[in-house]
Amino acid sequence: MTFGAPVVTKIRPHVQPPSTAYGIGTFDCHMMIAEPKKWVKDFQKAGCDLYCFHYEAAINSTAADNPADHSESRTSPRDMVRYVHEQQMLAGIAIKPETPVDVLWDILDNADKEEVPDMVLVMTVHPGFGGQKFMASEMPKVKALRDRYPNLNIEVDGGLSEATIGQAAEAGANVIVAGSAVFGAKDPADVISKLKKAVESRR
Repeated sequence: MTFGAPVVTKIRPHVQPPSTAYGIGTFDCHMMIAEPKKWVKDFQKAGCDLYCFHYEAAINSTAADNPADHSESRTSPRDMVRYVHEQQMLAGIAIKPETPVDVLWDILDNADKEEVPDMVLVMTVHPGFGGQKFMASEMPKVKALRDRYPNLNIEVDGGLSEATIGQAAEAGANVIVAGSAVFGAKDPADVISKLKKAVESRR
């Protein structure tokens, strides 16, 4: 299911915005779209707190900054991070399974902190639809990130459940996205609690 900016706008009044970065109420919007710069302002106005775009889209998409426009100029991951920060949001960068993690080193090692993402998302399924199986093959990416950047927020998304959370947490993930495991459960709150404990016990 896809949630656009109008849905975020409707939900935001019912969820108190976070008082601190990453606090309760953070709207972490994962943008699985081909032209991520076009939607930054719309999501900021809607109440997004963290705008996470895909590296694969940012390396060569239009630099137009609204949905109706087109530009011959192209984006880059660093430019995207800076632009998101300029809109007063946290910036996340995601990589899909086919993308090697070392493409992120130059971005994360940048001396200009305005161009450094606040979070990295490692996809543990192929982007596009829910209910896929967790890809343990992506855990070395998480471990490499944690070893190199001990304080980085590292998110995993795809196939996370009580059965797979241990692998992700052991590798170093500290931000967990769980869809089917939560919304398909008889007691979603209990599942959320168990996932949180699994991560916190390994920090």
